[in-house]
Amino acid sequence: MPRAPTDLVSLLDALNPEAPRAERHLWLIALLEWVRGGMGTGNDPGGAVARVRLLLDAAQARPAWLAHWHHWWQGFTSTVDPAPLLADYGFAPRTAFLSALGERLRRKLLPATPDTADLVSLFDLLLPDPRDALWLKALDTETLARMQALLFDAPAEAAWGQTVLMDALMYSVSQVGAAGFSAEIRARMADDAKQARYFHALPGLFEQFRAAVESAGPRSPQGLASAQALRDQLDACRHAAYTVYAHLDEHGISVGIVFRLRQLRERVLRIKQLMDCLQSEHPVQAAARVLAQLAQVGQDNRSIRALIASSTHLTAAKVAERSAESGEHYITRNAAEYRHMLAAAAGGGAVLALTTWTKFAILALGLSAFWSGLTAGLNYATSFVIVMLLHWTVATKQPAVTAPAMAAKLKDMSAPDAQDRFVDEVAHLLRSQIAAIIGNLGLVIPGVLLICGALHLGGFAPMVDAEHARHVLHDQHLLGLTAFYAAFTGVLLFASSIVAGWVENWFVLHKIDSAVEWNPRFTRALGTARARRWAHWLRANVSGLAANVSLGLMLGLVPAFAGFFGLGLEVRHVTLSTGQVAAAAATLGRDVFASPDFWWAVAGIALIGPLNLAVSFYLAFRLALAAHSVAPVDRQRIRHALLRRWREAPATFLRPPRDAPPRSAPDGDRPPD
Repeated sequence: MPRAPTDLVSLLDALNPEAPRAERHLWLIALLEWVRGGMGTGNDPGGAVARVRLLLDAAQARPAWLAHWHHWWQGFTSTVDPAPLLADYGFAPRTAFLSALGERLRRKLLPATPDTADLVSLFDLLLPDPRDALWLKALDTETLARMQALLFDAPAEAAWGQTVLMDALMYSVSQVGAAGFSAEIRARMADDAKQARYFHALPGLFEQFRAAVESAGPRSPQGLASAQALRDQLDACRHAAYTVYAHLDEHGISVGIVFRLRQLRERVLRIKQLMDCLQSEHPVQAAARVLAQLAQVGQDNRSIRALIASSTHLTAAKVAERSAESGEHYITRNAAEYRHMLAAAAGGGAVLALTTWTKFAILALGLSAFWSGLTAGLNYATSFVIVMLLHWTVATKQPAVTAPAMAAKLKDMSAPDAQDRFVDEVAHLLRSQIAAIIGNLGLVIPGVLLICGALHLGGFAPMVDAEHARHVLHDQHLLGLTAFYAAFTGVLLFASSIVAGWVENWFVLHKIDSAVEWNPRFTRALGTARARRWAHWLRANVSGLAANVSLGLMLGLVPAFAGFFGLGLEVRHVTLSTGQVAAAAATLGRDVFASPDFWWAVAGIALIGPLNLAVSFYLAFRLALAAHSVAPVDRQRIRHALLRRWREAPATFLRPPRDAPPRSAPDGDRPPD
């Protein structure tokens, strides 16, 4: 036989069954690290498997060492309980999303100790490498058979393993039953699923399975039959739990409930894996597969990003879906709708002209950074809400809701004309955005100039003094940080749409509109008819209110908070920036047209608008693509179709068609901005 390497000899010699628990566990960690070292820096498990065989060769040549090993193994199995590892590893200690998030943060930040009887904690130290699952899966039948014959007492290990697996199954089945009986899940199941009482029968079927295994054996006809009955019941329980998704889709998504449902599904799959291990004709191979699966679960459950993504996917889909419903009303498809968009945007520009005046008045008060930011944020929020209530529009707020509407049309690209129809929608959207910007800027400039003229005629101070006017022009300079600030503002525009979707989802999930309509406190205070009107109005406008208020506060407060940390972030909103430049020009007079700073500021505004729109649209579109699971191949086809249309008919992206059919009017109120 080949001579074992020195480090393996040292490892074998270091085995001490009488050592303290921490040292015994450290020896096992070192042994597994040596095995893993055979893989080098790659992902080829062949080297690790070769080292396992080398370990077995060395053990076979040392009968005295094998005796020490069996003594060590007996001490190990008497101090740790593998059942919780098999049943609970990879699951949150409590079936709650925040609990799972906290547990993953704790595992990332706090070191684990090998001086523990908790095999769940020790497992992370034993198999911490992503490659562990690879070499465990690569262990062949012959190597596993040798391992069982040399390192383990087959009859005793079989009895011990059966006891451990049955305990793990009992823990897991109890957890599935508890999840099914939880109020959040039970109350949202479909009526037929609740009446079938699948979860009620689960404990009894498990007891039948356990009795059959203990009396006749896991592979006896009775054991196999009872196992199949238990599997069928588990599938029925899982399908009953899946009916909760239909309720969530209609009444709002809860991250906590989605997390519970995912945990229930994963526990059912774990139970089936443990049952397969218990009833396998090759138990050692089955045990190796379970260990490999647990090692992979350990890697998957270290990722905080994966937890958040998987648990919030349905919420993101619902946010995208509701944004898509609102966004449809901001896409013009004919000349009449185009003119209506111009008028609505002009109204928004008029309101933001007053907002510009109020902003400079707030700056003149000389408040501290926080209070100045809060007051400015309330000014923006109030203006945006007024625009919403008057059914006018602000151009920069549209992309975050129109992008999901566009992505929703990519869900089915199998129709022959699907690509051309989507390109038509892109053209409609681009024309709509251009109309909105023209309308906003077309009235915010004369609106600000009219206010400046009225202040001058009334003998009041100008909207902005000369020093601050020059500062405004400098701030909008094209060659400064204007582009970065404009892109950052696009991120805030997108964030406001996310806040709106989350608030609307929360509103629907907790049935706030129903509470306002029927709760005795509201009906006594408002009256039945008024309470009903308030409920319907809130349901129709809660998303818009959340979007506008959150955007206004972010535009005012984010720069203040960033300044506290020395980041120097500012916002550049195209309509507000245009109003400020117009006010500065009014203060500086006609000489401003000869100033290079003025024209650099105008060039900066020409960049702010596209960046505001592009960044918010891009982020919302990417979110919607992920939520709708649009295939990459469909995205590539669309890109080619857009480029082809731009080369062949660029005017279609700018001029509305006169013969396009009018869109049917939506039911209810127009969605807010």
